[in-house]
Amino acid sequence: MRTCEVALVQLCAGPEPEANLRRASEWCARALSEGAELVVLPEGYAEIPDRDRPTTCIYEPEHPERGAAIAPFVELSQRHPRALIVLGGVPERIPGDARHHNVCVVLTGGAVVARYRKIHLFELGLPEQLALSESRRVAPGTEPMVVATQLGRIGLSICYDLRFPELYRSLVAAGAELLVVPAAFTHATGLAHWEVLLRARAIESQCWLLAAAQWGVHGSGPRRSFGHSMIIDPWGRVVAHLDEGDGLVRARIDPGPLERARSGLPALTHRVLGKETPATIVTLSGASEP
Repeated sequence: MRTCEVALVQLCAGPEPEANLRRASEWCARALSEGAELVVLPEGYAEIPDRDRPTTCIYEPEHPERGAAIAPFVELSQRHPRALIVLGGVPERIPGDARHHNVCVVLTGGAVVARYRKIHLFELGLPEQLALSESRRVAPGTEPMVVATQLGRIGLSICYDLRFPELYRSLVAAGAELLVVPAAFTHATGLAHWEVLLRARAIESQCWLLAAAQWGVHGSGPRRSFGHSMIIDPWGRVVAHLDEGDGLVRARIDPGPLERARSGLPALTHRVLGKETPATIVTLSGASEP
């Protein structure tokens, strides 16, 4: 990887895509205009429907760049062709299936260059908490994905994936140096687990970790997200964060902490047990070898 400026967008999206997309694209445009080379948006940035209502902002897999949730960022990507934009989680239609995929989309140069379909689907049934079942409407993906870019190798994941360290082992085995975790973590689970899980994934993977989050009460409620977007270095230190509120989390990240962690404590070379599901590697023009 190389030294670069990164930015996370934190939002509280609701059931109206037009308003959500206007705010999301404004924050993204601001980050790019201020020099960010990598911008990450949270899961559900385009729409979080009210309870029991289906999502409406779905794109067609044959032409993802034309989807309402993606098109504004294609335009931004065209205006900032060297930057990378990671759209944290957007519904992708599955032909012949009533369900859709939850997809992390990577843009550069005005083009969709990678799509990771969320593998682990969220289920929540805690007492006195809103019951959530992602699998009712979403089909799981099967393919871990690393994108080799001019900034470094980026491992893709979404929200609930965070609880499955074997996914991140697969990404690291494919050369990941940066991990992105766009999320809409619930307030109850986030209060208990969000930061400790993020720091654990950064420490055990010896990677930079970028977690862009939803925050606050969505629409008419009662769904509430935890927020606390943060950038974490490969030693597990939080170098930038935003607790609540819409806004940007920025940092200048560089290969130094990663190299020091991996050379000084070479735990990745000491692993004995377990086999990863191989991650697909998407190599972009100008990317360097690991």
